[in-house]
Amino acid sequence: MEFLDLLIHTDDYLTRQVEANLRMTYLIVFLIIFSESALITCPFLPGDGLLFSVGVVAASTELNFYFMTPMLIIAAFTGFIVNYRIGVWFGTLLLKKDIPILQRYYRKTHAFLEKYGVQSVLISRFFPILRTYLPFVAGVVRMDHGVFIKYSLLGAILWVVSFSTAGYLVGEIPWVRDNYGFIFLGLILLTLLPIIYALFRSIWKKNRAMT
Repeated sequence: MEFLDLLIHTDDYLTRQVEANLRMTYLIVFLIIFSESALITCPFLPGDGLLFSVGVVAASTELNFYFMTPMLIIAAFTGFIVNYRIGVWFGTLLLKKDIPILQRYYRKTHAFLEKYGVQSVLISRFFPILRTYLPFVAGVVRMDHGVFIKYSLLGAILWVVSFSTAGYLVGEIPWVRDNYGFIFLGLILLTLLPIIYALFRSIWKKNRAMT
């Protein structure tokens, strides 16, 4: 139930958590950002929205924005490195398993990687699901480790700083606090638009091919 509350009412959950246990709040947020970046089983975690919420909550509570931001950059960066190593060590074995959703996301992410090359590591940071599967695929295809680290670090910095700072800057605006639920929902929909577009485009192409 608490996890569902975190997903739906992120700002309220974080505010209550800060009041109850500030240190635990840091740990929870760190683990969520790390897990979404490191584990291919966790693409559902609220990355973009959580970073924005962290900024909003930090603007009006004891949550330290200047401590939290570099901490979350570390979480995002190390998550990508762990995911990459999983792809290197276990990728081929996992892909041999009959897991349709893994196969589907692997194919789509691999196509994205081939289209944008090494820059896809940076670009994927700003797209849900892609940022969970891209480092895994990069590990499977043995992308140059040094290049991967470079773009992973740059992507982590840009991603965390842009979303958390945006939340922090508007966090003290009364209208934002009063309408945060709608803003959070809009942010999620905005980040999902490229995926929704790709899905409908794929369906349209399939229907067109059948006619």
